[in-house]
Amino acid sequence: MATINIYCYVVFILLSITVRIKSQICEKTSQYGECSTNSACGCFHMLGANNDTGVCGFLWPTCSRLVRCNSSDNSCLQLDTICVHHPQCEDFPLCYPVTMTNQNMCPPMKNKINLKWKQNAITVAGGKEYGQQLNQLSGPYGIFIDEKKNIFIAEFWNARIVEWKYDAKEGHIIAGGNGEGDRMDQLFYPTSVVVDQQDHSIIIADSNNRRVIQWLNQNQQILIRNIDCSGLAMDKYGFLYVSDLKKNEVRRWKMGEYNEGVIVAGGNGQGNQLNQLNSPGFMFVGDDQSIYVSDAVNHRVMKWRKDAKDGIVVAGGNGEGRNLNQFSRPRGIIVDDLGQIYVADDGNHRVMRWCEGKEEGEIVVGRNGNGNQSSQLSSPMGLSFDNERNLYVVDNRNNRIQKFEIVF
Repeated sequence: MATINIYCYVVFILLSITVRIKSQICEKTSQYGECSTNSACGCFHMLGANNDTGVCGFLWPTCSRLVRCNSSDNSCLQLDTICVHHPQCEDFPLCYPVTMTNQNMCPPMKNKINLKWKQNAITVAGGKEYGQQLNQLSGPYGIFIDEKKNIFIAEFWNARIVEWKYDAKEGHIIAGGNGEGDRMDQLFYPTSVVVDQQDHSIIIADSNNRRVIQWLNQNQQILIRNIDCSGLAMDKYGFLYVSDLKKNEVRRWKMGEYNEGVIVAGGNGQGNQLNQLNSPGFMFVGDDQSIYVSDAVNHRVMKWRKDAKDGIVVAGGNGEGRNLNQFSRPRGIIVDDLGQIYVADDGNHRVMRWCEGKEEGEIVVGRNGNGNQSSQLSSPMGLSFDNERNLYVVDNRNNRIQKFEIVF
């Protein structure tokens, strides 16, 4: 009877808040699980509530400003606060401001749009078999698409970065292309490329040379040395993120300052715990500086919120396999404006979409197994959207870039 009374009391509080400030209750949702079209919001579990019930609120209040709940009855003395679990701030229940649960800040999921793409792709780069000609690709790996829909491709085997202008029939070399080597004008197994929107320089993960190098108008500068770099990402504030395959970590650097960098994910040795990674590769960084990392050998995608000590599994994590809750070596990652996570599933030759907090994903493209037809992929790697939300996939073993057009 006491348990029932507590639960009813909690539900009463939740309903009172919902009516008073137009917030929303999240039910059967994991702690911090997706509950809004705003990816900066998540579910905060309520004390005493059953079925993973809580309130949907902004995920990153300043921890130091949150006060512990009253230890005797888990109540809050502060006006307009509610007692919730927030283990990323503190193990003890905390009083959370209900103003951060307003539906204007955290719009309900019912407004979410389920985007779809044509299942037969258009080849927009390569597709002329393996080779070194300008209309060919060899081992394409990472990809970057600018606002003009120009495609920048890191070619692993050709040791070069090529740019394919929108609708071009061939690419042109913008970095490397002088054979494999460690000279300043050479690359050796490049895996990732980003374009700095400030100065339009090209930043490259030059993996076998263990360096991150910048090219600007055919002038080169080594930014970071002695790093087993794999993936690169840049956030809207201009910070550069680099995944390190052997140290199993991701570091963040401020542009222009390349000393030690700051560990922002992993860094606790190789493993499968929530504070560990195993062969991290591709990354995506959100507007809130949350980092999504392909944890390839663990067959999962991890999300590390800014300044978090542990990550959370947002996709996969159920061993290697081809079920909808599994991956086989996840690679490229992008996250859309609605917080939906798109992952290139290398070993399963498909692209998956996951919503944070859900137990399984869905196949977006690549439903027809390994192959070279327009509806098939073979070891997809990098992913990107253009400004119309067309989906681009690096079709690695087919040596081509596939464009899946959005269906309106």
